[in-house]
Amino acid sequence: MITTIITFIIVFGILVIVHEFGHFYFAKRGGILVREFSIGMGPKLVYHRGKDGTTYTLRLLPVGGYVRVAGAEDDEEELKPGTPVSLYVGADEKVERINTSKKSTLFNGIPLEVTATDLEDELWIEGYENGDESAIKRYAVAHDATVIESDGTELQIAPKDVQFQSASLGRRLMTNFAGPMNNILLAIVTFMLMSFAQGGVSMGTNQVQVADSPVSVAKQAGVKTNDKITAVNGRKTTSWTDLSTAIQPLANKKTTLTIQRGSATKHITVTPKGETSNGKTVGMIGITQAQDKSIGAILASGFTQTWTMTKALFGALWHMVSGHFSLNDLGGPVAIFATTSQATKFGLVGVLNFLAFLSINLAIVNLLPIPALDGGKILLNFIEAIRRKPLSENVEAAVTLIGVGFLVLLMLLVTWNDIERYFIH
Repeated sequence: MITTIITFIIVFGILVIVHEFGHFYFAKRGGILVREFSIGMGPKLVYHRGKDGTTYTLRLLPVGGYVRVAGAEDDEEELKPGTPVSLYVGADEKVERINTSKKSTLFNGIPLEVTATDLEDELWIEGYENGDESAIKRYAVAHDATVIESDGTELQIAPKDVQFQSASLGRRLMTNFAGPMNNILLAIVTFMLMSFAQGGVSMGTNQVQVADSPVSVAKQAGVKTNDKITAVNGRKTTSWTDLSTAIQPLANKKTTLTIQRGSATKHITVTPKGETSNGKTVGMIGITQAQDKSIGAILASGFTQTWTMTKALFGALWHMVSGHFSLNDLGGPVAIFATTSQATKFGLVGVLNFLAFLSINLAIVNLLPIPALDGGKILLNFIEAIRRKPLSENVEAAVTLIGVGFLVLLMLLVTWNDIERYFIH
């Protein structure tokens, strides 16, 4: 259980952080301020303000992470009237730090009860100074001023010129797409690492590798590594799938293998051992797929296996939307945790394969044109390109709210269904 929990945290964390780093990197490249890059969720443990204006935080719950992009819908920064703050004014008579936290006593500033602020356009803050309600005093705010939030995290304010919506359409589109793109790249790299861990890439042909074991039926009968099994009991086999499908039903039955060894053809008789798998007895002769151990094949496997799995997932998605939808086809955190337990039984290779699978899943799901997902945001970018102007803030907020509501409802249904599948039944 401990191994499963640690593996789940690492896998889930890698998925989310790699995804969010995509948004972070391309936002920075596009001149958009990323106010915070967080590893983990929940209460803040430590933070560091970079020279690039981003605050890097480490939070208590070691699951995932997030980025706060200036001006995005999930970036709330409102100092409501009546909020008590403390102001640090620099040499140029502009406010450089606004402390809203009672936890932080980093400086002895000017006490102010906020009456109004503009931290986007004209950059000022005003209110009652030192409890004197007879006069409202206004202070100019520096462009790169910071706000110390209630939990003590210090973030840079977000003037209009560095907000997400102020960037060009192309840069916003690339920022939205970068998260799923990074997950695809992660899958490619993970499949390459998996091939390295396996020592090569399975060729998928009828060429075999004989298990180096004295109990190997194939080895005892004289089958050698790199032999090609071209037929089983006269049934032609051209691929590994053909070969395994032909041998599995022949448990404990004498079987004739047609072997091609170089230019010679041989016939070897074996009796596949019967082994039980998922309650079914299958024939095994102690062979595995021949592997291509070249560096080129290993590197290429990252792309080929990613493409193969992507096609399979799109096929499953089409199956669902074409009238065969079932909650059992979906899985949330509970299903991921349960599957992580199974993946760890296969060691490093099993975990890497699972990581790649989840990464492609995350990329595809995020590209669906559902409001609140990256795909929904990309759809809005295309609509803006066609209209040559963005949707109004109210319309975009309403569409996003509908998308969030749909996702929350779907997540609740999926999570309950997973609990029933894995823990109740």
